[in-house]
Amino acid sequence: MSQTPPPELASNSDQKPCSMEGLRWRAEWIRLETIRQIAGAGLGHYSSTFSAAELLAVLYYHTLRIDPKNPQWPDRDKFLLGKGHVGVGLWPVLADLGYFPSGWLENFGRIDSPLTDHPIMREVPGVDFSSGSLGHNLSVGVGMCLASRFRSGSDRTFVLLGDGELHEGQVWEAAMSASHFKLGNLVAIVDANGSSADGPTSEVMNIEPIAGRFEAFGWRAVEIDGHDVTQIVQAMDEIPDADSTVPTVIVARTQKGKGVSYMEAAPREWHLGFMGSSDRQQAEQEIRSRIG
Repeated sequence: MSQTPPPELASNSDQKPCSMEGLRWRAEWIRLETIRQIAGAGLGHYSSTFSAAELLAVLYYHTLRIDPKNPQWPDRDKFLLGKGHVGVGLWPVLADLGYFPSGWLENFGRIDSPLTDHPIMREVPGVDFSSGSLGHNLSVGVGMCLASRFRSGSDRTFVLLGDGELHEGQVWEAAMSASHFKLGNLVAIVDANGSSADGPTSEVMNIEPIAGRFEAFGWRAVEIDGHDVTQIVQAMDEIPDADSTVPTVIVARTQKGKGVSYMEAAPREWHLGFMGSSDRQQAEQEIRSRIG
């Protein structure tokens, strides 16, 4: 990437937490790195990753209590990608933090590469659980939080879900279990971009009001603008302590394809695809224009 990062980001991993400017820069950097990796792979998920860019930036450069030098630290915060197809946006972050060599990024999506479209926990340091078929990872998060309770841990588990993923019944079984077992160490983040691979979530199967439905299952619910890093940081900072008894859901209202005008206008068409040279040039110009 040709832009000069803010001074705090000139090196990488140890500069934490980022300023608001740094977090905004990181989100745009995630978008550019997503484009670059997919260019090498020949196919990938753009618009779903772009809607989650600010969420990933705040989580990894502000909120998560992690130690890349000790990726198996038992009391680290855990992060699970329910919407696992945005792994392409996670890979540059983990490489930047030092979980694996940045050279791995050049082979994203290729045969025998550990960096695939969906995270695989046995192949990539820093991945706490694999994903594939959507809808399972909130249940996994419940299990991790129960395990933490049994060993008197102080860690939290964060699960990033898509709003289309909420169509899966298992998500709501997990939501019911989390409140029943008083898992205040569980945090769900819903990337509510209003769109799924099959079309608008409101038309495929309405899941609104998302916050109200989680509250009905006994959760604490917060609704924010998922592209406003200030709001994201505040929501993350106000999560109750890990020993609390009520799980939290952050409903982040986002836009699929955020940051690239033609994707925002046609989010479903860019759920999975490949940019030609003119599309790539326009997308990169739009993103770079926001970060100098």
